[in-house]
Amino acid sequence: MATETKKDRYKFLYNNFQWNVPEYYNFGFDVVDQWAEDRTKLALISLTGSGEKAHYHTFYDLKVLSDQFANVLKNKGIKKGDRVLVILQSIPEWYITLIGLFKRGVVAMPGTVLLTEHDIEYRLNRAEGCMVITDLDHASKVELIKKKCPTLKHVMLVDAQREGWMNYQEEINKVPRVMEKEKDYKTRSTDPLLIYFTSGTTGPPKMVLHSHSYPLGHEVTARFAQALTKCDLHWTVSETGWAKAAWGKLFGQMIVGAAIIQWETPGRFDPHGLLNAMERYGVTTFCAPPTVYRLLIQLDLQKYHLNLRHCMSAGEPLNPEIIRVWKKAFGLEIYDFYGQTETVCVLSNYPFMPIKYGSVGKPTPGHDVRIVDDMGQEVEENQEGNIALYIGKERPPGLFTEYWKDPDAMQEAFRGDYYFTGDRGYKDKDGYFWFVGRSDDVIKSSGYRIGPFEVESALLEHNAVVECAVVAALDPKGVRGDIVKAFVVLARGIRPSSSLTKELQEYVKKVTAPYKYPRVIEYVDELPKTTSGKILRRELRKK
Repeated sequence: MATETKKDRYKFLYNNFQWNVPEYYNFGFDVVDQWAEDRTKLALISLTGSGEKAHYHTFYDLKVLSDQFANVLKNKGIKKGDRVLVILQSIPEWYITLIGLFKRGVVAMPGTVLLTEHDIEYRLNRAEGCMVITDLDHASKVELIKKKCPTLKHVMLVDAQREGWMNYQEEINKVPRVMEKEKDYKTRSTDPLLIYFTSGTTGPPKMVLHSHSYPLGHEVTARFAQALTKCDLHWTVSETGWAKAAWGKLFGQMIVGAAIIQWETPGRFDPHGLLNAMERYGVTTFCAPPTVYRLLIQLDLQKYHLNLRHCMSAGEPLNPEIIRVWKKAFGLEIYDFYGQTETVCVLSNYPFMPIKYGSVGKPTPGHDVRIVDDMGQEVEENQEGNIALYIGKERPPGLFTEYWKDPDAMQEAFRGDYYFTGDRGYKDKDGYFWFVGRSDDVIKSSGYRIGPFEVESALLEHNAVVECAVVAALDPKGVRGDIVKAFVVLARGIRPSSSLTKELQEYVKKVTAPYKYPRVIEYVDELPKTTSGKILRRELRKK
């Protein structure tokens, strides 16, 4: 290592990395409880209200409280392998209940607070869930469907009293502070840990089942993509119901011993409040989806004096213009990385490597990512193909176990020695990967294949554009089949006009290629998004 240079550091780290997955592993015991041996080690800062009020939890606090919650589960007869739906905001109880579930070997199903009663009913019945943990704001939705869910036996509120519901604090107060371990309390690395429900472009959500080895995969996310150490205070902007929370608010961060900060912010996103809080508490590392960065760069960033040393983005590709504005304000690059609900971080940019703006970087250690055709054959450099993870020699621990109860989806995703991500991209001569789009998002027009991301990046370079999304639309003239259509949110004070449309079209032609420009531009006040900040292009396609 002494002779290693900055230029070859990536090659050294990648080639010398090995997975070490023990037969038995449990994130609660092997991570939280281990760090808890230092009773002063900070694990979590939870902000409420305006962000000025904070609750602090050490790893020891989380150990004791999660032990108690595991005892509550035992008292209620909830056993290893049972499924429990958790619908909570970014509050300490989200951590405590999840870690307690992990220790007990119960399968957690994190759910977004935006779930409707129909969504809740579907998840409980599909997974045969036996319990719901939520707060008073969402209890009424559960009440509406309780009788339609035959396996649902227990309901718990973390913040209030309600007839027919358990109260979290009352139940905690009844049990010992140390987990009552049974003979078979240990969990194997291959035992089920959690289920995320992920929506496809068609059909109902799929159940993505991860095993207890999944947190080990996120050590790569934390150490390499996020460059975290035990001295960092890390903030990932993510709602708790999505896998992004596992990526940035739980597993990898706690494995390396970094402290996590979160903010319970029901309602609309507050960019000014976020930057103020980052300044007040001294956040050192930050990760957010491009949507959040787009809102932040609308502010006068020079007013904020942040303690940041490393910034990241994930969720969808980051447009180069955002990186340039952020760097001008804070002197920091934004390092884009890539993965899915089904994986951990498998592609990333790194602080020790040059960034190619728009690229999602190179494979993370322990992951063999390739660009292949539909038959699983690698394609040439700069040729578009499927982004796929090679698992012929070793299945990495962060890759999901299966789409539970969905053999057709499994057959589509796992072909030969590959897991097909469903995304399209290409690899350049230097080994950098470039995201083109979801297979369903790529636009086929007049014999050309056009990735929406490249067109969006060009539009976002124009001063008039704050946000945009590009989709395929039917050619009204019936000549080209599909054409490129852009939905554009304009900057404050700029009004739509035919001359502006022409100007934007010519700009895209200039910075991309003449055939890629949006033949139709529709101006909108906002774009439809998931709570994790991803643009819902399928909603735009319906228009």
